[in-house]
Amino acid sequence: MCGIVGFTGKHQAAPILLDGLSRLEYRGYDSAGIAIRDGEKETEVIKAKGRLKILAEKTDHGASVPGTCGIGHTRWATHGEPSTANAHPHRSDDGNVTAVHNGIIENYQELKEKLLRKGYVFHSSTDTEVAVKLVDYYYKKYEGTPVDAINHAMVRIRGSYALALMFKDYPEEIFAARKDSPMILGTENGESYIASDVPAILKYTRNVYYIGNMEMARVKKGEITFYNLDGEEIEKQSRVIEWDAEAAEKAGYEHFMMKEIHEQPKAVEDTLNSVLQDGSLNLEEMGFTEEIINNISCIYIVACGSAWHVGMTAQYVIEDMAGIPVRVEVASEFRYRKPLLDKNGLVIIISQSGETADSLAALREAKEKGVRTLAVVNVVGSSIAREADHVFYTLAGPEISVATTKAYSTQLMASYILAIQFAFAKKHITEEQYKDYIQELETIPGKIKRILEDKERLQWFAAKQVNARDVFFIGRGIDYAVSLEGSLKMKEISYIHSEAYPAGELKHGTISLIENGTLVIGVLTQPELFEKTVSNMVECKSRGAYLMGLTGFGNYNIEDTVDFTVYIPGTDPHFTASLAVVPLQLLGYYVSVARGLDVDKPRNLAKSVTVE
Repeated sequence: MCGIVGFTGKHQAAPILLDGLSRLEYRGYDSAGIAIRDGEKETEVIKAKGRLKILAEKTDHGASVPGTCGIGHTRWATHGEPSTANAHPHRSDDGNVTAVHNGIIENYQELKEKLLRKGYVFHSSTDTEVAVKLVDYYYKKYEGTPVDAINHAMVRIRGSYALALMFKDYPEEIFAARKDSPMILGTENGESYIASDVPAILKYTRNVYYIGNMEMARVKKGEITFYNLDGEEIEKQSRVIEWDAEAAEKAGYEHFMMKEIHEQPKAVEDTLNSVLQDGSLNLEEMGFTEEIINNISCIYIVACGSAWHVGMTAQYVIEDMAGIPVRVEVASEFRYRKPLLDKNGLVIIISQSGETADSLAALREAKEKGVRTLAVVNVVGSSIAREADHVFYTLAGPEISVATTKAYSTQLMASYILAIQFAFAKKHITEEQYKDYIQELETIPGKIKRILEDKERLQWFAAKQVNARDVFFIGRGIDYAVSLEGSLKMKEISYIHSEAYPAGELKHGTISLIENGTLVIGVLTQPELFEKTVSNMVECKSRGAYLMGLTGFGNYNIEDTVDFTVYIPGTDPHFTASLAVVPLQLLGYYVSVARGLDVDKPRNLAKSVTVE
């Protein structure tokens, strides 16, 4: 949610800030703004409600705003409606402090009342303006440095934040602070950059620093100094981002989502190859020895959204293959129900960004209870990766579209890898089965390519669903988990109401919603459950439903039952989710395009949910 960009250097800042913000549009926003400092002159703040192009036009794409130091922001409303007044940056009453902020300040009302008593005036409904004026208050009260003022404010603020601040007395510098919201800093050729996510500055530098929780930074031209909460300097090592900058571009595709759908074969293959050595899986770099695996009594998978759907698939696969009890938890509910965790269990946190607020909170809850943790994340150095006991990095590369595709697929591959290796270590499968499963995993990237080569039929079918009001996805076992993801893809980007149900649950109330022409999509990739799901689809058809069947079993004459059939290549039933999800991703995409919607940036959604 929201996006932050900062720059200080030799070049004009405004065009760089606008360019960086444009690369963060996928995070979701409703307004944007920049603050530019031109030497000793007063800081100029320009804001606009709506899309970034409005701000760009207002500033002649940055050309009309001189100055080589500045901060920028795209806002996703939390406190206060979307408006120019509520857009960032915000300033203290006399312009002494200017700042942008990601996150939520939970005690902002209490702090605001204190500042009102001190004579401060507020012009917005945001919690951010409170933070700005609190920093200004401490700066003037103690007559210290910006670092002194910021750390006093950090102690008083409850909640999450990534802050980038400029001070009147420090004309070419930016100060940063972080708690629970992502932020990176980088340097290159005597210039410095701040951003809430890598794509914003990847064009300018690959040398980045990850600022830690409850830490601050002083950013000068080409020089960054870090401080702990006591104001003491701390050393940090820079990291090199391995992504090619072109990986964050559309590369000729109309939308990032379609580009990322087509990148799935490589992403899945790269994730598998990262642990595949001489025909065997090696998890020792993650710290998983055979002894540790054998001591795992149960697994708790904790995630949100599509990552939770991965967990649902993983539950079926791990339990069946490795014989380990698995419980799948929605991260936003996990800590509030005060979970009872087995000390010998393993908590697996799945998150593309590694910054998902609810998942991070669940990780910390598990660690407090002394339970071993594993992060399955896509972003190196992210908060969840840094704090977990073990890390499995998925190699999806940058994912820009809000609707996840390739990150989801790499998470599935990671779950298969864990299932196979855990099963082998616990002697639930033979060495021959172990080798066979690995060889089957190696075929999945090629099979995804085959599905993508035959997408025109899906485009034709999608065009006929443009006016659909309701869509139901049904399946059993792993097919139900796939249905959950297919339904989410449909609803989040096409805005068509859709739901996923275990096929056997239809008769327990949901079937009353079926009307003439209602689209029902049945996922049928599990041989043992095929006939039962077909029977449920026939029940829907008898009530007027229009049926689509997604299957890999050509020997069944399903075409006599359904109105439209999609076939996927055959694979081991444990791994069918990796293939079955691809046509459903394409279906959601094509329906959205046919409806003329913004596929990559669906309304009201953000890529990474970094606040509760």
